[in-house]
Amino acid sequence: MDAATRRGDETARAANSRLVRDFGLLIKAATLLEQRIDTALRQECELSHTMFEVLIRLGRQPDEEVSQRRLADDLTLTSSGITRLIDRMEGADLVRRVPAPGDRRSVLVESTDHGRAVFLRAAAVHARVVERYFVAPVAPDDYGRFTDSLSEIQKALRDD
Repeated sequence: MDAATRRGDETARAANSRLVRDFGLLIKAATLLEQRIDTALRQECELSHTMFEVLIRLGRQPDEEVSQRRLADDLTLTSSGITRLIDRMEGADLVRRVPAPGDRRSVLVESTDHGRAVFLRAAAVHARVVERYFVAPVAPDDYGRFTDSLSEIQKALRDD
């Protein structure tokens, strides 16, 4: 067997390895689920999935002051990306910017009454899609182990 054939065989083994396949399944499932959620939220609530994520973050602790910078970090967006997103959300009356007390350079973001109402509708849509495509396909006995495993993966990634 010549070197090119050996390299081709090694390449095929690596590309078809269990680790590559399993990670690909995770990424593809997560991507398809995110697309389903985004489509449903846009159709039923005129809200993108990313906007929904902002409203989730703002709703977790209603009295918490959340800066635009913190939102960018939490959602892994660039500062220009979060600025454009908050601009669109402000234009749709979902959020408002308020000056940070004691720090003129920082801007806080808070939900409007309209934003909270849209979020509640969107949360029901989100729950329906997640139940159908994330919860229902997994055997009830396996679901807890599955989510515990995802939590452990996330923890390992944060700890490094």
